[in-house]
Amino acid sequence: MKYLSVIFLLSLLSGLAFSQDEFRKVDNEAFQDGEKLTFRFYYDAWLTGKVTAGIGVIKVKEADRTFNDREAYLIEADGKSKGMFNWFYKVHDRFESYVDKDFIAPHYFVRRTREGGYTKDDEYTFDQKDHTVKTRSATMDIPPYTQDFLSAIYYARTLNGDTLQIGDIIPISFFLDDSVYVSSIVFEGRDTIEVELGTFRCLRFRPGLITGEVFSDKYPMTLWITDDKNHLPVLAKSKIIVGNLKAELMEYEGLKNEPVSLIEKKE
Repeated sequence: MKYLSVIFLLSLLSGLAFSQDEFRKVDNEAFQDGEKLTFRFYYDAWLTGKVTAGIGVIKVKEADRTFNDREAYLIEADGKSKGMFNWFYKVHDRFESYVDKDFIAPHYFVRRTREGGYTKDDEYTFDQKDHTVKTRSATMDIPPYTQDFLSAIYYARTLNGDTLQIGDIIPISFFLDDSVYVSSIVFEGRDTIEVELGTFRCLRFRPGLITGEVFSDKYPMTLWITDDKNHLPVLAKSKIIVGNLKAELMEYEGLKNEPVSLIEKKE
């Protein structure tokens, strides 16, 4: 569960540059106010089989505040450990991202992480005009339309998958832990994926991630998103030292479009 946020980073994509007086306009056909997605996070290893580690919920709301007279969505994500994991590694993570409705990049981001004995609180204020971000400790320059990890998921969902060719590499730019990270994501093709929710036609990606003690491979994960206008993350799978870590879509509601990529829904 410590790497919940890393899973979500699978869908990260960087923005395009803009002039000082004009913001981009992103054509958002993917999501709307009222959408709610529920995920199950679990470990899958030969010794234990499938063991559910936690549940994550992401909601899109109409923000109750504006930023320089610009309207925003409030995207809220909550992740909690479940069952036996609470005995030895209790987790409760909460993230909030205020995302501009037009250019789909963040104005303000809040992180509240509680993972075992580890505590981390962050607040980032993004100035997407002057290309800076203010944290609790500093103000620093960032690339245009730099995302937090939560807003990046939703910006990525707005992109048109019809234009992608196998092998295309998409640049990634995001701000995390007071640093700007740049990586990439490779489009690998289309698959039919069966999960507990049903069978979906999906686009398959291999995101590059921050390597370290858990992820030693630059491209350790595979991500499947629905091959329709919603671009819902259906399944993320990562090979780690002790087996596989997976995130799977369990429920959805308030979608902007009919999920036409759903071939068969399980009862």
